[in-house]
Amino acid sequence: MPVFEVTQGSSPVILAFPHTGTQVPSEIYDRLNDNGKLLADTDWHIHDLYAGLLPQATMVRATFHRYVIDANRDPTGVSLYPGQNTTGLIPETDFDGLPIWREGQAPTESDIAERLVTFHAPYHAALWAEIERVRALHGVAVLYDCHSIRSTIPFLFEGRLPDFNIGTDMGRTCDPAIEAAAAGITAEASGYTSIVNGRFKGGWTTRHYGRPETGVHAIQMELAQISHLASEAPPFAYAPEKAERLRVHLKAILERIEAVAHDIKNKGK
Repeated sequence: MPVFEVTQGSSPVILAFPHTGTQVPSEIYDRLNDNGKLLADTDWHIHDLYAGLLPQATMVRATFHRYVIDANRDPTGVSLYPGQNTTGLIPETDFDGLPIWREGQAPTESDIAERLVTFHAPYHAALWAEIERVRALHGVAVLYDCHSIRSTIPFLFEGRLPDFNIGTDMGRTCDPAIEAAAAGITAEASGYTSIVNGRFKGGWTTRHYGRPETGVHAIQMELAQISHLASEAPPFAYAPEKAERLRVHLKAILERIEAVAHDIKNKGK
């Protein structure tokens, strides 16, 4: 299976999906323990959740699982959140801090180097190519990085996570109007909770590509999985009724961001 999938669109908005892939090569899968083989830390069904919401948006999706290598981590291995519990470039544990590899089978430095070349770099090359293409079309590109996570994970954060978690690295990765567009809609979404730059401030993808001064803006949306799954435990089934309620707000966010992108482009003329 290819390392990534790309659907090209004509919108200034690009949707990225670094964590929805579930493909694990057999030689890697066989090294996982029973806990690791659950692939529990997948962003389950997120590409389906966003499907068709902004028909002209470009989509770039990694097909490999984050246990192969995490496409949303710094390739140098620098921690996203120094001093806090998190998972690395190739995770050694799941989000509960439990081992995912069989004894003696954890990834080596050689494994990391190989997987950077085979998986991580091709995905980001494809993503950057689409950013450049879209920016050439519009003079501006907005990378919207799509994520989800269980709402309760004591190893990573206290209490229950809000439903909408917007990350812009404290406003550094996008024009303020883009952050405001997403935050305004989530704040008004009845029955949902939201926060901006809370526990999740934007991962490596958002921080790496978000350079507003160059016309490239990036924003991360981390959704609590309880908002669209029947359960946050196996088999992580999609809940269509929940998802459809959520999709109304996600569609509004994407349409508002697209409109803001056009405004930014026009201001730059």
